[in-house]
Amino acid sequence: MSKHIGIVAVSPEGSSFCYRRIGRRASEIDDPAQRPIITLHNRPFSTYVDCIHEGNWTKLADMLRVSAEVLAHAGAEFCVLPDNVAHHALPMAEQGSPIPWLNMIDLVADAIQAQECHQVGLIGTKYVTYGSTYQTVLGLRGMHLLVPPEESTEAIDKIIFSEAIYGSVRPESRELVVDTIQDLADRGCEALILGTTEASHLLALEKSPLPVFDPVELLAEAAVRHAVTADVPT
Repeated sequence: MSKHIGIVAVSPEGSSFCYRRIGRRASEIDDPAQRPIITLHNRPFSTYVDCIHEGNWTKLADMLRVSAEVLAHAGAEFCVLPDNVAHHALPMAEQGSPIPWLNMIDLVADAIQAQECHQVGLIGTKYVTYGSTYQTVLGLRGMHLLVPPEESTEAIDKIIFSEAIYGSVRPESRELVVDTIQDLADRGCEALILGTTEASHLLALEKSPLPVFDPVELLAEAAVRHAVTADVPT
């Protein structure tokens, strides 16, 4: 019997993308009886955005933990968080959580390390780009992280919050993203972390000048793998 997966939703677009990816991965399991149940819990996205703008990570962690409690009551045996910036609060949310969490940032670091990449680029909101979400984990593994210049980071942040979270990104915005990735490639990056949950709206992967690590895709794969195997994240 597969394990019940819980999704802690922050961004509606990103969380729905994660749900679809998990569903598609689950549909590839030959025995329908082994395909996992998936339950998603959300609260208004604006409540998370307000916490991020205020720098109130304790409150954000409390909201994440409440979602985990709701999911546990619904039968979920572990949960996933398909949001990059909210992972900053995950260590606090895990304290007292009734079910374990899969850590998306660790999964990305594992994938980069497996590919033996030593210098990687990162794009996302300015909170992810300038924060410690990826920097600390990758640095401890001996990897060097490069980010875009401030002007490009601000432009991408605006695109994410004014376009991508609503499910529609203009062609000129996508061109700016590609140009930013090309700049990172020219600076010596071997690969790129798409550090935004709405990555699928920002970039067609075949147009990326660099190999791409998509955190939500990696999380979906790991969630299904954990659901159908004996191990559960701790």
